[in-house]
Amino acid sequence: MADQHGGTAIRTESILAEVLAGVMDIDHVPADSHFFKELGADSLVMAHFCARLRKRGDLPSVSMKDIYAHPTIRSLAAALADAAPATGKPPAAALAPATPTSAREHVVCGVLQALFYLGYSYLGVIAAIAGYQWLVADAMGVEKVLRLALFGSVVFFAVSVLPIAVKWLLIGRWKPQQIRLWSLGYVRFWVVKALIWSNPGVYLCVGSPLYNFYLRALGAKIGPGVVILSRHIPVCTDLLTIGAGTVIRRDAMFLCYRAQAGRIETGPVTLGRDAFVGEMSVLDIDTAMGDGAQLGHTSALHRGQSVPAGERWHGSPAQRTDTNYVRVAPAPCGRLRRAAYAAFTLIIVLFVWAPLLEWGLGLLFLQVSSLVEMLDPALQTSGGVLTARGLLTEALVFSAVFFFGMLLVGLLALGTLPRVLNLFLRPDTVYPLYGFRYAMHRAIVGLGRLRFFPVLFGDSSYIVHFLEWIGYRLSPVVQTGSNFGSEVITTNPLLTTVGSGTMVSDGLYLINDEISSTSFKVSRTAIGSRNFVGNYVTYPPGARTADNCLLAIKVMVPLDGRVRQGVGLLGSPPFEIPRSVERDSRFDHLRTGEAMRRGLAAKNRFNLRTIGIFLLTRWVGVFLIVLIDVAAVRFFYDTFAHVLMAALFALSAVVAAVYYALVERGFEAIGPPPPAICSIYDPGFWWVERNWKLHPINFLHLFDGTPFKSVLWRLIGVRLGKRVFDDGTHISEPTLTTIGDECVLNHRSKIQCDSQEDGTYKSGHTALGAGCTVGVGAFVHYGVTMSDGSVLAADSFLMKGETVPANAQWGGNPAREI
Repeated sequence: MADQHGGTAIRTESILAEVLAGVMDIDHVPADSHFFKELGADSLVMAHFCARLRKRGDLPSVSMKDIYAHPTIRSLAAALADAAPATGKPPAAALAPATPTSAREHVVCGVLQALFYLGYSYLGVIAAIAGYQWLVADAMGVEKVLRLALFGSVVFFAVSVLPIAVKWLLIGRWKPQQIRLWSLGYVRFWVVKALIWSNPGVYLCVGSPLYNFYLRALGAKIGPGVVILSRHIPVCTDLLTIGAGTVIRRDAMFLCYRAQAGRIETGPVTLGRDAFVGEMSVLDIDTAMGDGAQLGHTSALHRGQSVPAGERWHGSPAQRTDTNYVRVAPAPCGRLRRAAYAAFTLIIVLFVWAPLLEWGLGLLFLQVSSLVEMLDPALQTSGGVLTARGLLTEALVFSAVFFFGMLLVGLLALGTLPRVLNLFLRPDTVYPLYGFRYAMHRAIVGLGRLRFFPVLFGDSSYIVHFLEWIGYRLSPVVQTGSNFGSEVITTNPLLTTVGSGTMVSDGLYLINDEISSTSFKVSRTAIGSRNFVGNYVTYPPGARTADNCLLAIKVMVPLDGRVRQGVGLLGSPPFEIPRSVERDSRFDHLRTGEAMRRGLAAKNRFNLRTIGIFLLTRWVGVFLIVLIDVAAVRFFYDTFAHVLMAALFALSAVVAAVYYALVERGFEAIGPPPPAICSIYDPGFWWVERNWKLHPINFLHLFDGTPFKSVLWRLIGVRLGKRVFDDGTHISEPTLTTIGDECVLNHRSKIQCDSQEDGTYKSGHTALGAGCTVGVGAFVHYGVTMSDGSVLAADSFLMKGETVPANAQWGGNPAREI
């Protein structure tokens, strides 16, 4: 048996060496040479190596995790010899057949969705005008101000209650089912989802007991003392059960539905008493957690997974662990305290925020109108009617005052308010929930999550000064011009430290708080020096990493074990990889001395122009919206029973999305294509950064789940097939992305055709064949091919260069066949 095993290993070595030599285009691969340190390979090369091995069929499947665990031909061959041969491996579970979709239903669905949008706008205009005339129109002075506040509260309350009424009217109770995409059943599903997710009131209530009441009104079974901090609102709420005392942290997703292979699939999510779900985790349909169970951050339960009572799991897909993710002591927090906080939240939302927003915008518009008319009386006719030139002037002035005024006010607020509010919080002190200090903490969290300014200053030298202004501790700064990307979020900037020489890609989420069902505390969160942090990394307090670490895309940062230093971490749960490879260091000479100074100065000048372009194009978009809305009010107030006015209001959002898409496409057209590999001091990369900043993704979500989203993606350069279903994906490099017919792209999924690591930029085309599915929160990297009918499970990370065979199901972080 030993001789047979040895002979198998030798034959496997020969096959592996032959395949790797072909991939690397070299004559010979020594059996004991390290793939990364001695042969100079990188993860892209090794992904191609794994793909070629899978095509042979005479070896067990090899994943990138296997490559990192066995980084020589000899060690990998020995590991494969111990594994079952490919012919003896049980076949993977067959995927359910795709549900065919119809071109006719696709068109009809789009028409019905457009009619609903117009009808909703019309009813909103009618209700707003009637309510204003009834409550406000005849009042004067202080009484008018009070009535205006009451009117704003009523409108806000009505908008919040409408999704509940429509859900019960159109759906009744959600049940586990399959709904064919683009069918009439799907239209009903989409209407309810669109109303729930567009409700502004519910987002203001997240994190308070009031949010639990809202979910109960939608049909969810929520126990007492539940704390939900995630702003991802579940849709099929009757299928959601959450036991008493459970905590769901921010950005966790538990939608109770998913899209796959031509259909919407709904299913239950069940959480027992005192369960815990960490940040950025995903609960797929048909998942459960028992009483006292825990799921760590950056983790996922795939369909059918269940965490037994009292157990702790983490990873994607989750597996058992000993790590304790509830690390704050309880505090007294009774029903009266919760009820008082809920009442306080309701009063603030209805009688402060809603009236203040309406009154502030109304007052600003009246002041601008009066000023414009006073400075140039010719802008009105003798009958007091605004001329076309007057309309343009009024819209121009109002949009400029509003946009740049909010820019200034926002900068001042971010630099001062967190510092004042933070005076009431002491680090590492346990406080009860739903008190004054909790309100201060929530306010700081809300300010720290504002996204406009990181987008404005990100991917440039100026982001460092902005972060220091709002409270980050960064000194001494080693300026690279790309220290941070354009998505940087923290829950408390005054308690956030990033070490010298560290570079961060987009999507860093720094957590400074720990929360139980009764208490919370804030702590300092610190990233070490000379780290590189990849995309969409959640970094908690107490993380066990130090200096000179590579934190790969979507890695689960560990909270236990030894402190990692001088290594890379990949995956969820994480495992060690090399800190860097030869391919990433070829431009290191441009990061020192005179070459660095010249490159950084030129990059700063280019980035400054990019910031100017960003501000100008965003302001023009606001101007277009204001122009259309002012025209609706001024010229068509009572035309055809307000129909034209409502149509213009609806049109303004569509015009804004199309305009921002055209801006992106225009700059893609005049700039060079993304380089395959270059330094961050290459002008080609600066154009990539410009397109990142101008990306219109935030204006496209209005069209999620509609046929119109595909039209907009094509407009900015994505090669898109027929009847693609997009429920809210983000495609970062449109011109490098190809998506086949009838693909399904789930909520919060991402297709990113490039990467920036340690000052080196890389990109490559990614292609999805016909009928592919990308799961909720999944990430597809550059150079990837997903063959026809393949499926990537929820919260998975499909690494660069991977090839997924036709009709295969892959999942995990990093993804492999499941």
